[in-house]
Amino acid sequence: MAGTDRLRQITEAVRKAERMSVAELAELTDTSEMTIRRDLEVLAAQGIVERYRGGARSLLLRGEEPPFALRSQDGLENKRLIAAAAARMIADGESVVIDSGTTCLEVARAVAGRRLTVMPLSLHAANALAEAPQVTLLIPGGHPRAGELALTGPLTLASLAALRFDTAIIGCCGLDATNGLTAYDLDDAAVKRTAIGSSRRVIAVTEGAKLSRTALAFVAPASSIHTVVTDADADEDQVSRLGTAGVTVEQV
Repeated sequence: MAGTDRLRQITEAVRKAERMSVAELAELTDTSEMTIRRDLEVLAAQGIVERYRGGARSLLLRGEEPPFALRSQDGLENKRLIAAAAARMIADGESVVIDSGTTCLEVARAVAGRRLTVMPLSLHAANALAEAPQVTLLIPGGHPRAGELALTGPLTLASLAALRFDTAIIGCCGLDATNGLTAYDLDDAAVKRTAIGSSRRVIAVTEGAKLSRTALAFVAPASSIHTVVTDADADEDQVSRLGTAGVTVEQV
């Protein structure tokens, strides 16, 4: 098992059980206790677990998303395929707002060589576009959340409300036809909602697993999204229901 996959498995197992021993985690991941101890040190440094002698306990709440550093390498190939497909839907000369999150970061990287006006909603994406020669970069105000570096707060909302974009690229923590687009964080939900309201077209980019997930904070109904770009593993029933709600689903 690759290191990033193992860290993800450990994170989810410890969060579900609240605490687990090194021996239990070694058996779960079919690896050595020495490897598990090193993994737990990595997760402890990221604030995901707290070590105790012989094991670790989770520091994540049950409804909380794992940190950006852990998610950024998880399913990276799929995220890049999704990002490339979304980038092809954007025409040169468009004005685009790009949401925060790991898949949206890949979209920012995918459009870096294009002639576009772009407002990124995270410092990660802003950095990816900072030296793109043809991109007119608009940086919103706001407060960057630790690790995620997503921009939130009144200054971010005011920056979005003052503009009108051709396309919004929106990430999500959960999306389904009944509960709509949802996020883990209330401030993040407010930013996504304002970006959607300031855009002529909305493209949601997400891994298929999130199409059957609902997070805490409501962002917008599914009908506010024009197109969802996701992977081939998306739940067929959810894809069908989104289609019935008027959403075009593109699977890559």
